Amino acid sequence: MQTLVEGILSRHSVRKFTGDPINENDLNTIVKAGMAAPSAMNIQPWSFIIITDKGILNNLCKALPYAKMLDKAGAAIIVCGDSKEANWVVDCAAATENILLAAHALGYGAVWTAVYKYESRIEPVRKECKIPNDIIPLNVIPIGIAVDKNVKPIDKYNESKIHKNIW
Repeated sequence: MQTLVEGILSRHSVRKFTGDPINENDLNTIVKAGMAAPSAMNIQPWSFIIITDKGILNNLCKALPYAKMLDKAGAAIIVCGDSKEANWVVDCAAATENILLAAHALGYGAVWTAVYKYESRIEPVRKECKIPNDIIPLNVIPIGIAVDKNVKPIDKYNESKIHKNIW
């Protein structure tokens, strides 16, 4: 358990990558971790697109204002949800966190770049990846080998956010 907690507390967003490719087995393990996330009524409204094609990564880099690191990422995972399911956003967010933690555990850097709720971001991702209309991309997660492996995570603990027994 301590190793898991250490991994959670040491994970941080990585935005600078070497450009080296990501091992296909590692990518499959990372997506498998995403699918292990909890899901309301176990509906699992998610779909995952693994992008390793440099052309697609570069096109998404150009189209998404907060994903400019995609041109140096070894891969990206797009977490998508079935819009017909009521809890798709929450379930896909849980899957995203598992993906980020799995990437970190395997020694990669990753960052959550938001796509949903912004039509100006959803449309280029939908078009580039041929995503059906009832499936919505929640985010694009660039994954790669971090340029700087000595970055310390920000301590986000804030005791004022904790309320015991009452507000």
